[in-house]
Parts: sequence; C-alpha cells; structure tokens
Amino acid sequence: MKNILILNGHPHKKSINFALAEAYYKGAVEAGATVSLIHIGDLIFNPNLAFGYQQRMELEPDLLASLEKIKAADHLVWVHPVWWGGMPALMKGFIDRLFLPGIAFRYRENSVWWDKLFSEKTARIITTLDQPAWYYRLFFGRPSVNQLKKSVLQFCGISPVKITYVGIIKKSTQKQRIKWVNEIHKLGSSLR
Repeated sequence: MKNILILNGHPHKKSINFALAEAYYKGAVEAGATVSLIHIGDLIFNPNLAFGYQQRMELEPDLLASLEKIKAADHLVWVHPVWWGGMPALMKGFIDRLFLPGIAFRYRENSVWWDKLFSEKTARIITTLDQPAWYYRLFFGRPSVNQLKKSVLQFCGISPVKITYVGIIKKSTQKQRIKWVNEIHKLGSSLR
C-alpha cells in the first residue's frame, strides 16, 4: 500500500487549503494508505537558505522530521494557494532548505547534468486560485505549477506529477467549497 505525504503550504488553519489537505488525508486513510500530513506553517525553521549551496545549514528538528517523511513517501501531495503567481514564501523556504544537493539531487562532477535522487516518487499538486484555471494557464503560464512541478519535483526525479486546480476561491459559496472538499476526499480515496 502507498505511503503518502501531504504538504499543506497555506499558513492559515481556517483556509480552504487546510480543509482540502485534511480531506485528502481522510480519503487516503480510508483507502488503507499510510498517510502523513505536514502543515508547513506549524513548523519551526528558518526559511532563508542563508549561504546558498556554499555552506550547509544545520537542519532544525522540524525539518529533519519532515525530511524523513519525504524520504519515506511514495507519493507527495502538495496543497497550496497561488499568491502573486507563486507559492507562499514559507513553502518556498521549506523547499529551499530541504530539496538540497546530496538529498534530492546530486550534481555530476565536471558536467551540466545531475542525478535525480527522488526518482521512485510520484506527486500531485492541488492548488487554489482566485481566477479560472484556464486563465492562469493561458495568460500567466501557470508559474507556481511550473516552478513546483518542473523546477523542483521533476528536477529531483519525481514523476509523474499531476495537477488539480481548485477555484475561483474568492467568489465561492459555502456550498461550492463543500463540493471541492468532497472532490478532494474522493481523490485521496483513489490514492492518486
């Protein structure tokens, strides 16, 4: 059975993202998967990669525990809002601090190529929008999805990476939000 890790990038517990992450979690547990859930906003860590890759920063206990969950997972589910075309800053800092050379990928000596150290994993991105998904793709080029899917996950070998768009959030009714939560619960139940 799959080992699934859900990573919620929205810092506010009353957000739709929090509800979607919880719904996926419940669905996957009901389907028999081993499931962990990280609310990145609850972690205590410095999101700033202060020295770039020139000097390794010591990982705080919450990051060490998160890294073990990432390594153990077969499938990663990233839940986040799109803010200014990208992911929340704390989520980006989480990635900067953990998806490091020697952990998620390894540069080859004297080469432009790299080894992908997470190649046995798959992922899904569930992202909330305040605009139609087609508009985000067509007019903005879906920058948050490209960054997470291509520049992080696939760069580290995680494939396939599937995308689920949820929105338009700002104009949604309570009835619509309940519908979205139920849809994500079913997605979790399907273990995809």
